[in-house]
Amino acid sequence: MGRSDDAEGGRTQSVTSALLSGSTYRGLAEQKLTPAEERFERARRTVGFVLAPLVTIVFLFVPTALDSSQQQLAAVLLGVVVLWVCEPVPIPVGGLIGVATIVILGVLPADDVLAPFGSSTVFVFIGAFILAQAMLRHGLARRFAFRILSLPGVGKSTWRVIVALGVVTCVLSAFISNTATVAMLLPTAVGLLSVIAELIRGQTPEGQRFDPLRLRVGIALMLVLAYGASVGGLLTPIGSPPNLIGRELIEEATGERISFLQWTITALPACAVMFAVLVTVLILLNRPEIKRLTGVEEYVASERAKLGKLSRAEWNTLIAFLVTVVLWVAPGIVALVAGGDSAAYETISNRLDEGIVAVVGAALLFLLPVNWPERRFTLTWTEAARIDWGTVLLFGTGIIFGTLLRDTGLAERVGTGLANGLGFTSSVSLVIFAVLMAIVVSETTSNTASAAVVVPIIIPIAEAAGVNPFIPALAATFAASFGFMLPVSTPQNAIVYGSGAVPITKMIRSGFVFDIAGAILIMLLIPLMIAAVGLGG
Repeated sequence: MGRSDDAEGGRTQSVTSALLSGSTYRGLAEQKLTPAEERFERARRTVGFVLAPLVTIVFLFVPTALDSSQQQLAAVLLGVVVLWVCEPVPIPVGGLIGVATIVILGVLPADDVLAPFGSSTVFVFIGAFILAQAMLRHGLARRFAFRILSLPGVGKSTWRVIVALGVVTCVLSAFISNTATVAMLLPTAVGLLSVIAELIRGQTPEGQRFDPLRLRVGIALMLVLAYGASVGGLLTPIGSPPNLIGRELIEEATGERISFLQWTITALPACAVMFAVLVTVLILLNRPEIKRLTGVEEYVASERAKLGKLSRAEWNTLIAFLVTVVLWVAPGIVALVAGGDSAAYETISNRLDEGIVAVVGAALLFLLPVNWPERRFTLTWTEAARIDWGTVLLFGTGIIFGTLLRDTGLAERVGTGLANGLGFTSSVSLVIFAVLMAIVVSETTSNTASAAVVVPIIIPIAEAAGVNPFIPALAATFAASFGFMLPVSTPQNAIVYGSGAVPITKMIRSGFVFDIAGAILIMLLIPLMIAAVGLGG
């Protein structure tokens, strides 16, 4: 006898419903855990309550060569990282506690500390989350997911679905910003997860725990989206802001120009190998609950037939989505045609700021009607307000800490101190240091801030050591995009973490492994490709 819909609904919930609820940061009582998982979670969170203030207080009074403001910032940031990792309080609250502590300690005035929260990236989150909310609510995300699953061969296994989503992400992020790419594809990824979760639920024995937000396949799907964007963003100079920052600093220091083609040829082998490693790592660490998606092709065909024609709400959502994507892509097209250093590109990129574009796209949802006589529009504010504000707060605090690291000089002080202490004499040792430093910095701040902090440190160190700064500086530029362990490391990490399908512990584990793999690949492949292309001569 089949299980009734009511019984099934009481036992679990669909992934889409869970995502629409905004339940990213869930307490122990809100999750379905095994006894072993619950013991681990309780221990982890209890340790955080004690360790976070202890680490902060101890570091405040440990004698160091740092300035007072730098030492206070370092102490608070160490405590906040503990709060983020152990989750004794919801992760966004941990960031807010850190920001408040910095002001109370007098590191900087409140207005100066909070100013970075007005960053354009924060508005990318708000606009993209509202668009995703509409795509989920009206079923457009599910329609996109079925379209991908219906591609020849893709719907036969979970690993093919993961690879397909990763490839699409990588290609798009080479020309559109990583953040915009992930924001654009998140609803499709959620739709894919929803479909696969339904199949897994159907195979779950009666009485066995099932939580659609704790599926290993969900972790792999979301992380291939976030990490794939970072990998693809390395392929072109316009793929990610750190690329443009690093290229400009290198050209100023060496007088050698890196063309669009030279950059792409240099990056292509590294990106290809990185993507293969990424997929392998994610699938091995997060083995999907089911490997073969038996009956999926028939199921997909049946569900697509049920969807019928696009509804008015879906059409409106699609229009808003396409307008946003076109405006996001426009600067990249201008860069390809006129060049990344042209006046036209500078004008377009300044006018079509990603955050403003995201807000414009979201605003269209409140302007496009589904029933004009009744004045009903595509999305209501009640529906839009259910977006994950916690992730918006989380990344906002991450931007604050990244700005403080730069403005107080703490990042530069630590970097130069390490460099002087280690005493570099060869290009190899400096490349290793540059890559590791860029990755470590990018874990606690944005990749853009990481490039802006690390590359200017590496260039003078290389010159002082009599080493050509080209290779270590370019390696640091690439490594700045490798921050995968925490939601605040990159905007795309925060966006997929906001889906609720990626526990912090799983992101840390997968991110740590890929950080190590990525560091090794950059150290080995970038110097080889620079030599092959004839750069840095």
